[in-house]
Amino acid sequence: MHILIVGSGIAGPTLAYWISHSLENSITILEKSPSLLLYGQNVDISGSAVTCIKKMGLMAEVKHCNTKELGTRFVDSYGKSFAPFPIKEGSSASLTSEYEILRGDLAKILYNATQSHSNVTYLFNTTITEILQNDSWSVKVLLSDNTVRTYDLLVAADGQWSKTRSLIFPSQQVTISHQGMYSVYFTVPRLTTDTAWWNIFVAQGSRTISTRPDPHGTLRALFTFMPTTSAQKAQWAEASKMGRKLQQELLRKEFADAGWICDRLLGDVAAAPDFYFHAINQVKMQRWSHNRVICLGDAAYCPSPLTGMGTSLAVLGAYILAGELSCMTTFSSSVSTSLSVNALATALASYEAKFRPFVEQSQEISPFIPGFMHPDSAWKRTVLHGFLTMVSRVVRWEWVGRWLGDAESRDDGFKLPEYVAFESKDKK
Repeated sequence: MHILIVGSGIAGPTLAYWISHSLENSITILEKSPSLLLYGQNVDISGSAVTCIKKMGLMAEVKHCNTKELGTRFVDSYGKSFAPFPIKEGSSASLTSEYEILRGDLAKILYNATQSHSNVTYLFNTTITEILQNDSWSVKVLLSDNTVRTYDLLVAADGQWSKTRSLIFPSQQVTISHQGMYSVYFTVPRLTTDTAWWNIFVAQGSRTISTRPDPHGTLRALFTFMPTTSAQKAQWAEASKMGRKLQQELLRKEFADAGWICDRLLGDVAAAPDFYFHAINQVKMQRWSHNRVICLGDAAYCPSPLTGMGTSLAVLGAYILAGELSCMTTFSSSVSTSLSVNALATALASYEAKFRPFVEQSQEISPFIPGFMHPDSAWKRTVLHGFLTMVSRVVRWEWVGRWLGDAESRDDGFKLPEYVAFESKDKK
């Protein structure tokens, strides 16, 4: 098969890995950036996704790039911890995962695992300009370098704002729902007084500020905000479409009196190389595929950072899609003779049937939680502090930790399917 994957983040290279190791395929990965994007904040790998990474033989590299975060703790305006959740072996009681890794580091690991494979080609600084044909026999695309190429399968793995998806799926088939929250990420210099914890400060006015260590000697800052007034909602929605300078001005204005180490972080924001202003959204599609185009990862089912499941769903979705493709009984080595129409349609339908129920389960977010974690008054913040203090004490009980399980032993309600084509490549 000739397969075109758009996006070199997490889902795309993971899919390329499994397809290249199970079938004789020609795989091309398009990336709009001039080089691999190594930016991004912490991501979690949990449940069956841990098993998948182990099968790829990449767990040692993931652990090597671990952020070395000791756990999560909530702090007051003086930086004093009042609700610590340390990492504890055999328990997932902490918001910090033992497989905590930066998105850019994981992307680099997956890139290195695929770029040297003889059947995988990366094309940077290249995008799809137009999809010229997408029928039962092939998919033909016009690229930004003005070349026309024909493939057996096109995979859109280019994120929640997927341009590839927009070229083939009508807007009424894609629902992008805003979760009423915004986040701002950036990297700042690390000081000797900074700790190896994920420190979270809940300010009044529906605001939070947090810092996390990384393995590169810097500190990752995260600001979150839930607008409450119509004016705030309109202002932040507009800012999400604007340039970096205006976004930073709004951030400074909104968090000027937040407290804790906010002044220091805002003082460093202009020099941050990776400033990212982000509206928290979920993506849901009526169907993930149309003829020979399939959506994968955030392009198909972005769960939002509120779930902590984005990376795991990307890894698992790629594994299952590759697995279902490997089960096809009829293959083609060239587009001219074409891949069996029924075989491909069956594989894509099976991928969605097996994975969609877990995706929909993972996308469930209690409408109560975001607002509870972003109190808009002093008394609500007092209630939140009391609740967090109580929970941090309860989860220290040994039986509670065992009941919660850990990121490796639990499967989050989804057991990793086994595929014959992959078992011979299993690197335990």
